[in-house]
Amino acid sequence: MKTQPHPSDREVLAGLVGRVTYQNAENGFCVIRVKARSHRDLVTVVGHAATIAAGEWITASGDWVNDRTHGQQFRARFLKTSEPTSVEGIEKYLASGMIRGIGPTYAKKLLRAFGEKVFEVIETQADRLREVGGIGPVRAARIVTAWAEQKAVREIMVFLHSHGVGTARAVRIFKTYGADAIQVMTENPYRLARDIRGIGFKTADAMAMKLGIEKTAMVRVRAGIWASKPPRLLHEWHRVPMPPVPRRLGPHCDLNPNDSQELLEHACNQDYGDCRWRIGRCLCICAESQCGAPMSPSVRPSGFLPIRLRR
Repeated sequence: MKTQPHPSDREVLAGLVGRVTYQNAENGFCVIRVKARSHRDLVTVVGHAATIAAGEWITASGDWVNDRTHGQQFRARFLKTSEPTSVEGIEKYLASGMIRGIGPTYAKKLLRAFGEKVFEVIETQADRLREVGGIGPVRAARIVTAWAEQKAVREIMVFLHSHGVGTARAVRIFKTYGADAIQVMTENPYRLARDIRGIGFKTADAMAMKLGIEKTAMVRVRAGIWASKPPRLLHEWHRVPMPPVPRRLGPHCDLNPNDSQELLEHACNQDYGDCRWRIGRCLCICAESQCGAPMSPSVRPSGFLPIRLRR
């Protein structure tokens, strides 16, 4: 008798990926068929993943939905992939083409040669790959490089998940920054609010708090100044009259007015390379600068005129 999954508010599903039906390379949206625990037949799972291949083990949390066109499926709010550990999973993964240089034929050869330790061999004893017939130095190098790339993707996704980033957002962060995602997150998570559509100051700030960034940190104050600007001027040079800035900065950064004024003045009297902070009647902010810092008119690019905002 066929096992029927029942709707649940927040259910956890774990199993082996049997087939990747569809994946969007741009946003990571995927439709996969999973051999899940406690389900006799393959289950359809929809969600987001940076990369995914047949044979990988997934852990997903979400809920069951009844799609009018495609029937019952598990909609994953969170989806984590792990390298396969079973012989069946390893063979499916290697044969999927996820690791360049290995297809179905070489997947069988590698399993016959190294069994369940094949990933360990690729990572730590790459020279042994040439023991397998047909694998020379060029193919071996391709295999090692591709495996390292896949491992890096997993490490980035694990890092993002561990800091409270949902799977869909984690995929967008990875697609934007690639291998630099962890470095960007640890150095200045507020960049996400400027670089990724759909992530605002509050979301970036929540991530920053989990990373241990203090409320009064200059990187946070600079991001608060940036976030306090009207959205219509995000891509223009403009002047911001000084008095309203502390009033806007306080609510954005959860600071009292006195702290806002003091931190603002401190930030404006610092020099950040090409982005020179200047205290005065107005702040001149360049939308194109990497840190979102106010800039002096002397470094304003030609062709851009400052705009004074009304109070």
